[in-house]
Amino acid sequence: MQQRKKSSKKVTSWEVLGKQLAEFRRVAGLTQGQLADLARVGEDTVSSVEQGRRRLQADLAERLDEILETKRALSTAVSTIPRHERYPLFAQDFIEHERNAITLLSYQSHVIPGLLQTPEYARTVFENAYPPLGTQELEEAVQARIDRKEILSREKPPLMSFIIEECVLQRHLGAPEAMKRQIQHLRECAGLPFLSLQVMPTETDAHAGLAGALVLLETPDHDHLAYIEGQHKGFMVDDLGEVSMYQQRYGMLRAQALTPQRTKVLLDTLLGVT
Repeated sequence: MQQRKKSSKKVTSWEVLGKQLAEFRRVAGLTQGQLADLARVGEDTVSSVEQGRRRLQADLAERLDEILETKRALSTAVSTIPRHERYPLFAQDFIEHERNAITLLSYQSHVIPGLLQTPEYARTVFENAYPPLGTQELEEAVQARIDRKEILSREKPPLMSFIIEECVLQRHLGAPEAMKRQIQHLRECAGLPFLSLQVMPTETDAHAGLAGALVLLETPDHDHLAYIEGQHKGFMVDDLGEVSMYQQRYGMLRAQALTPQRTKVLLDTLLGVT
């Protein structure tokens, strides 16, 4: 069987915008440090934006347009960045595949899966980011996560399986009432006909997921992919042998977790429903 070729590195809109900013700065005769002082930001911020590693926020783009006299060139560019590129660079390929997936399997060990988060829970997750996000960056991150949930309301949504560690339900991120609403949302999702939700009990003697979180995807062309993420880094895996290994691991996790029906009973208990 012929193995798919690895895709070449994409040049993102943020990288193109960063090169434009660097050229505007050089034409103005400014160093990165001088521009940072004028814009009231750190020099590392200017450097990261120019390298395309950091998104240029709209308010900073406006300040830079005024300083560099670029007639709103940067502000206009920011407003026209493709929607999927609002996500972190390392996650953009995954988000694109997620949007079109016909099957999605997800195991999470630290937080509720993004597709199942309420807006309140998502906000708390991003509020715990470190270094802290700016106000606008926080709002954009929350909105981007909420927008991802559109695939749940597709005319033909993907078949989905989620496995969540029990400790995630016990870790109350945010106010108690907000966490209760999150658990209630999980209970509602567990009733969807295309979605399977399972909890991995904390008191278990066997566990195939000790290596960390894992997402498996099947594309409309029936390609099988894996996505591995941790500490603000992530990568797609398309090697057939490696993806097969992850699929076997996920199959074992499903066998070790509570059944979907027992998971519903657990969620009802957490909600005080008899």
